[in-house]
Amino acid sequence: MTTVAECSSTDEAMVLRSLLADCGIAAFVPDELTVTYRGMVSPGIRVQVADEDAETARSILEGRSP
Repeated sequence: MTTVAECSSTDEAMVLRSLLADCGIAAFVPDELTVTYRGMVSPGIRVQVADEDAETARSILEGRSP
């Protein structure tokens, strides 16, 4: 897995995950439950994709066509 974004909130991470899913890329937020459970607000909530999708995912997140 490759981290393609680090977010300051779970809401932001969920939006990015949805954006990638809409483009056909499975994305994961491995810190989602930990942050939600502990009630933490912490920078660095990771959005991850499969290694082979990382370049395309970064292009999408930067607003470029994949």
